[in-house]
Amino acid sequence: MLPWILGGAAVYGALVGGLYVLQDGLLFPRSVARVARYPLPPHAERLTLVSEDGERIVGHLVRAEGRSRGLVIGFPGNAWNADDYTVFLTQRLGDFDVAVFHYRGYAPSEGEPSERALFADARLVHDTLVAGLRPRRVYAVGASLGSGVAAHLARARELDGVVLLTPFDSVFALARRRYPFVPVRWLLKHPFRSDLHLQGRDVPVALIAASDDGVVPRAHTDALHRVLKRPVLYEIVEGTHSGLYDNPRFDPVLRRAMEALERARTPRAAGARATVEAIDLGRESTP
Repeated sequence: MLPWILGGAAVYGALVGGLYVLQDGLLFPRSVARVARYPLPPHAERLTLVSEDGERIVGHLVRAEGRSRGLVIGFPGNAWNADDYTVFLTQRLGDFDVAVFHYRGYAPSEGEPSERALFADARLVHDTLVAGLRPRRVYAVGASLGSGVAAHLARARELDGVVLLTPFDSVFALARRRYPFVPVRWLLKHPFRSDLHLQGRDVPVALIAASDDGVVPRAHTDALHRVLKRPVLYEIVEGTHSGLYDNPRFDPVLRRAMEALERARTPRAAGARATVEAIDLGRESTP
């Protein structure tokens, strides 16, 4: 009996140890998002910022067509190239300034991805762009893992609203559901606790979920919805976790979400809107 027990313990230990070692690769599949599939708009402005620990993070700013309704800072999913997410948002929110950066460690950004790094970079992007652009309003639009980054930014900075696409309450809760036999509390390095970031936070939040989401089960979006202080929209779009973005019904839902955020917030008393040239944003020409 003892050899069976010892053998089972060894197998369990190897499985748990393997999950611990592999979790960064599972959560941040950088190779999948390495190459953009769609060309950026010709007027996209390449921006480079430097983090507190000296790593370069790279992104693009696309100015609104005509008078801007505000700044949208986009946070893509973990397997979504940031340039493609920029194209996706600008095609649907052309009357907003849109800025999206490649996550830390996602080429051409430098360094290694982690919850802490992504959160710090989100604050840096926000602070730099708000100081330079002085937008009328500031919104975050996060998809999947990016919803966790957007939720953190809503806790750390004053935003006029947040749109979360296929969002979860936390990666911690998802991991516990998927690996009930693993001591997730002690092993998970990147919990992405959107529920704790948004709980009690006085910020308008819109949620858009997929009807057939095998990655983020509906229960986890519902759990997030329950802790929100100011939910302004919660809609389900037919499709899978990634497939709902191809559903023509998604676009008007996203527009309704932005309109709901605008109705929920009063304009910032920021005075005249400055241009991005007000400070050095590390702008480069787009190749």
